[in-house]
Amino acid sequence: MGKQRSIAFIILLISPLIAVILILLSVRFGTKSMSTNTIIEAITHFDTANIDHQIIWSSRLPRAIGALLIGAFLAVSGALMQGMTRNYLASPSIMGVTDGSVFFITIFMILLPNAGAMSMITFSLIGSAFGAILVFGLAWLLPDGLSPIRMAILGTIIGTFLGGVSQALSTYFQVSQNISFWYNARLHQMDPHLIKLAIPFAVVGIILALCLSRSITILSLGDEMSTGLGQKTELVKGFSILAVVILTGISVALAGKIAFIGLIVPHITRFIVGQDYRWVIPCSAVIGGIFLVLCDMISRFINYPFETPVGVVTALFGVPYFLYLIKKRGGKRGV
Repeated sequence: MGKQRSIAFIILLISPLIAVILILLSVRFGTKSMSTNTIIEAITHFDTANIDHQIIWSSRLPRAIGALLIGAFLAVSGALMQGMTRNYLASPSIMGVTDGSVFFITIFMILLPNAGAMSMITFSLIGSAFGAILVFGLAWLLPDGLSPIRMAILGTIIGTFLGGVSQALSTYFQVSQNISFWYNARLHQMDPHLIKLAIPFAVVGIILALCLSRSITILSLGDEMSTGLGQKTELVKGFSILAVVILTGISVALAGKIAFIGLIVPHITRFIVGQDYRWVIPCSAVIGGIFLVLCDMISRFINYPFETPVGVVTALFGVPYFLYLIKKRGGKRGV
């Protein structure tokens, strides 16, 4: 236990340095490579007439920062979901939360095509809540619906349904070109203005997750033990779902649907730092950010000079791991 806490402390201590290094690498490598001197000059002495400087500030930096943030948000969401449900397959993408966001963003594009970015974030948050309520509500009503595999199947069915309806609506109302970005996330289209608007929501979501971390540790032991220790389990679950809704909603609003980060990263984190969610949640944020930035960089070179959607890369890691979890754990609950 002491060793795992030491590792967690080291991860958090060096995380700012890791973030800076990853941002520099992400900015440097792409269709056109940038020298380190050019990057430093663009940051310290920005020249509007310099095309490289414009690319760095308008595209490369927002992309790197956005990938770090989104990876962190989705990983924390997955950790919260797995902890509060004791479901090792729980994640925003598998449980229909991200599909709910995309569904409501599609409605937003149809009804309010000229509305501002804040309206889109609001619709994404509502959609995230809609997807979560739909999946968890139906799971609660069905016999043994809260078992890991049944919830995964239910989430996949609802997610596929919402995705199909979204694509049908976007085609019928001729907004498929505008909405395609949210179906297949492409981080190179990251909007710096949207990132600024999303930060306050992210702060609320992360603080809420950190405040719940001790309660999630107790909840992960089981509802009966949690209740026996005097914890208000339903209240903790309600606030946990709220944190998941906020973090997933802004992630989808920023870059569209990105799968499997919320599934893989919490498992990796618990393996490294143990089962105490006071360490799992912040370390999941760090490892999730690192994971998505690395996946983004890999996506640039799979079919160079053309870019592969980052969701393809996360799926290359996520699908085999998903199948491995099902084979190893079966229908047993617990994380």
